[in-house]
Amino acid sequence: MLVVQKYGGTSVETPEKILKIAEKVAHDYENGNKIVVVVSAMGKTTNYLINLLYQVNPDANSREYDMIASTGEQVSIALMAAALSRFGKKSVSLTGFQAGIDTDSTYSRATLKRVYRGKLVSLIDDGIIPVVAGFQGISPSGDITTLGRGGSDTTAVAVAYGIGADLCEIYTDVDGVYSADPRYVDKPKKIDRISYDEMIEMAAHGAKVLHLRSVELARRYHVKLVVKHAHMNSQGTIIEEAGQLEEPLVRALTVDESIVKIVIKDVPDVPGIAAKTFKQLSDRRVSLDMIVQSMHRDGKNDIAFTVSKEEFKDALDAIDHVKTEINASDIHSDDTVAKISIVGVNIIGSAEIVYNMFDALSSIGVNIDMISTSNSRISCIIKREKIREAAKAVAERFGLEE
Repeated sequence: MLVVQKYGGTSVETPEKILKIAEKVAHDYENGNKIVVVVSAMGKTTNYLINLLYQVNPDANSREYDMIASTGEQVSIALMAAALSRFGKKSVSLTGFQAGIDTDSTYSRATLKRVYRGKLVSLIDDGIIPVVAGFQGISPSGDITTLGRGGSDTTAVAVAYGIGADLCEIYTDVDGVYSADPRYVDKPKKIDRISYDEMIEMAAHGAKVLHLRSVELARRYHVKLVVKHAHMNSQGTIIEEAGQLEEPLVRALTVDESIVKIVIKDVPDVPGIAAKTFKQLSDRRVSLDMIVQSMHRDGKNDIAFTVSKEEFKDALDAIDHVKTEINASDIHSDDTVAKISIVGVNIIGSAEIVYNMFDALSSIGVNIDMISTSNSRISCIIKREKIREAAKAVAERFGLEE
């Protein structure tokens, strides 16, 4: 098979681990597979590089952020290619630009546009194992861009689609996708197979196993995905099209503590206010989650929404910019909240599941601040101080523990 194998930062954080991965890749190659390797930066290298940048200039621009943040992967690809050579395999390291990965011009959160397959396919045909830098690409103007934290998963899926790979394997420090994060639930169940839609909901609402955009890309282009442990034999979890379910079933819960709630107070209840507000957020590429508009007296509304802590500053700048134009009285933010979600195909169609979600939270005295739903998800914003107790109660209610 033609396989793309992606290895995350914890999988390549030391020279010893890199050599173990190289030995595995070499063994897979000897078994007849053609392989492209995608790697992240070693361990916490990216955090270290970003901290260096902000020590020099806390207000450094996004172009320089991408310039320094992308260098961690260049170290990893060179070491991995050298390690593969040590095991007798021809290998070459490639930056995003060298691998033909094109993006738009948005720094730090660039969108992939295309992967030129010529260079990679030529190397593969010559018996060479390409080692591609994850997380990065090249803009139309020739600048290095990055895809956002966790973006190496998206690189791997894009490369798999670009070269027509049979499989994209995401190797990490867990042996698959679980029904909950073990930091919140003691004994979560391992999930052998999960649908793209369920995995998208999990990734979007707190699960850290896969980068959200990687799963969206895999679903759109039908890339077969599997999540496996990097340093142990594991069947992992297969992400695929949803099968036929006889009845709704809660498959997992997720927790996200890295969110901020923003409330725009007392905006006029007239057409166009929401459009003007969210146009500013759109221009800054801010990703929104929950949005709630509440009706008040005298023709005034509050508009509340949540964003990630990473994008909070951009969101606040956007709202400050439009505050006077929309006649808002004030802007309030709250970083003491967290989000708990349950995920499963068609669960919103079950009144029993909806009731049990809310009753589980009520049983431990949790007050719900905001609610958001989709066909396969129910999310609640609650106080962060109650999130662990809430996760345990919800997991117990839906049988998500071993």
